Amino acid sequence: MGQVVVTVNGRAFPLSCNDGEEPRIRRLAQYVDGKIGEFVNLHGQVGEARLLLLAALLIADELSDANDQVQAERTRQRIAADAAPAASATPDPAVVAGILGLARRIESIAARFETT
Repeated sequence: MGQVVVTVNGRAFPLSCNDGEEPRIRRLAQYVDGKIGEFVNLHGQVGEARLLLLAALLIADELSDANDQVQAERTRQRIAADAAPAASATPDPAVVAGILGLARRIESIAARFETT
């Protein structure tokens, strides 16, 4: 189990994490600390709990915007894929051969009905 100490708003927090996740945890903590620093610069030290809540809400808002952008891009890609002409796809030779074989069988059966 990994151990890491992160500093947020000038206070050290020891954390446990999976081995190898320490750099990521440090980077995320630095991001949170940066957001809290922005609030401290604007409003001063208004209490640790309030600063953490404000930072969490801002980060959640950023995540929501990013998720909306990803969803919009996926929708655009789906629409573009649906609008693309199907003929541009290269047919599988085995499928083509199978369809041609079925067509010959159907023609053969139809020919037998025509002779009777």
